[in-house]
Amino acid sequence: MKKNHHIILGQEGEEVAAQFLVNKGYAVLYRQWKFKHKEIDIIAKQNDTIVIVEVKTRTQCYSAPGEVVDLKKQQFLIEAAEYFMEQYPETLEVRFDVISIIKRNNRFEILHIENAFIPQL
Repeated sequence: MKKNHHIILGQEGEEVAAQFLVNKGYAVLYRQWKFKHKEIDIIAKQNDTIVIVEVKTRTQCYSAPGEVVDLKKQQFLIEAAEYFMEQYPETLEVRFDVISIIKRNNRFEILHIENAFIPQL
């Protein structure tokens, strides 16, 4: 059975995003890291900061990239990140980024939003 186009596009976007981060000097620690039913697309490290990255890949842009990570998705990422951070207590900081990728004619437009959202205490 052939994989859904949406799934293939998402995997392709995550690959592009991971390479983009490596090229910017990040260390990619995990891809598709899972905790129960939650998944973090990319967990990277930049200096002493763990960076939780949500990757959104589209063929067209219908909304602002930050809008696609709604409050429910943010809470989902925060919960998974909290569990991850319990496993790595030596880590001082955590940041939540969004990488928006638009694929057009086999070319990728990448928008990296650092500190896309800040967890509410």
